[in-house]
Amino acid sequence: MKHYQMYIDGEWCDAADGAKLESINPATGEVWATAAIAGETEVNRAVAAASRALNKGPWAEMNATQRGKLLHRLGDLIAQNSQMLGEIETIDSGKLARETRAQTGYVADYYYYFAGLADKIQGATLPIDKPDMHVYTKRVPIGVVAAVVPWNAQMFLTATKLGPALAAGNTVVLKASEMAPAPMFEFARIVDEAGFPAGVVNVITGYGEPCGRLLTSHADVARVAFTGGPETARHIVRNTAENFAVVSLELGGKSPILVFDDADIEGAVNGIIAGNFGATGQSCVAGSRVFIQSGIRKQVLEKLVERAGQICIGDPLADDTQVGPLCTREQLEHISESVDDAVREGAKLLIGGRRPEGFDSGWYYSPTILDCPHQDIRTVREEMFGPVLSALSFDTEEEAIEMANNSDFGLGSGVFTSNVARALRVSDAIHSGIVWVNTYRVISPIAPFGGFKNSGPGRESGIDTIYDYTRTKTVWINISSEPMANPFTMR
Repeated sequence: MKHYQMYIDGEWCDAADGAKLESINPATGEVWATAAIAGETEVNRAVAAASRALNKGPWAEMNATQRGKLLHRLGDLIAQNSQMLGEIETIDSGKLARETRAQTGYVADYYYYFAGLADKIQGATLPIDKPDMHVYTKRVPIGVVAAVVPWNAQMFLTATKLGPALAAGNTVVLKASEMAPAPMFEFARIVDEAGFPAGVVNVITGYGEPCGRLLTSHADVARVAFTGGPETARHIVRNTAENFAVVSLELGGKSPILVFDDADIEGAVNGIIAGNFGATGQSCVAGSRVFIQSGIRKQVLEKLVERAGQICIGDPLADDTQVGPLCTREQLEHISESVDDAVREGAKLLIGGRRPEGFDSGWYYSPTILDCPHQDIRTVREEMFGPVLSALSFDTEEEAIEMANNSDFGLGSGVFTSNVARALRVSDAIHSGIVWVNTYRVISPIAPFGGFKNSGPGRESGIDTIYDYTRTKTVWINISSEPMANPFTMR
């Protein structure tokens, strides 16, 4: 059985107390690997290593261009190892191999992007209102960064944190999810191969208590970048009251997709399928609330049911599989219970709603579509994180906007219409950080990623993100040939 050690200060190590977790293959329900988990000793050691690397040694002495070249080298190695990294992620989390391999390959572009920005971080010379003073600002690294990533898009969500953090000159302690940490330890091997000095990147895993709490409240951690659920985020915010760390949060969503009666129906159906059943619905931007204008409601639902019935469920390592298992047994139980509740609350089950036939092992759940008469239904209100779509209808544009905004979340959204003016109006009116028009689930290192409301205040990717990993330093220089005046002599 494969065993993964933690990567701290450029070395591989087990926990001092021998603690480890078992990682389960979601496709089989069987343990396939173990991993060392961090306690207080390992958290303190990792933060201390990051702090040393930040303040002295090769990393502290590198200029921005040199940092950029290292990041570019990391991107090259990720691209070269994308198949291996993707398959390990599939085995550990159940995500489709064809998705994980492709996503990991594209993740290299994020490191290339931030590598290019490393020596573009600029300060300014200020037109100061004091005589004989030359004043300028510069951007300096914020410090040790605690990057906490979930299991569902590990390579992508690591890149959006690690890329700008390292480009800006910070050091990082990366906490992998305890649910499927193996890909992050494989990634650590590539970080080591790329030539980053010891302590610049440290990779650990562990449970929220004590590992997560100790890391995010540590006195030497200056910034916390977290992706996960709102309840965990509330604990993190409370933890950072101890160290006043800057916090960015990306907390998932309950994204609406609006389909107007002038939309290209084929394109809309494809967008809905991609938005909700892609990644087996285990995506923070899953378009799991679908609002269809009344005039085309029947036609769209029929096409959705037809397409959902054709989805190939199977081994996530197989290239023809379109929907694989959920990551954990707990997810499977939560989704089963939620769908049952929705039916009791008045939703009509159009397809799915059960474990697929022939899958007695593993955490599989059939692609599911519910026709919902109102929004006070559990699957409409709660993030499912699985292949469950709740469909509702609307009559007017104003009603569609009101229904779309009736959520505690605001990460992604989709609008399908052939009317450009409507697309602009609705995009402006929807309370979400991302709006896709006549497409869905498209990402880029160039475009900011983040939400409104309970989806969190953070933004990842985009040119401005790199400044979120810096502090502004102001330098005053007296350029007068005269000595500084006696402060106690009044003129």
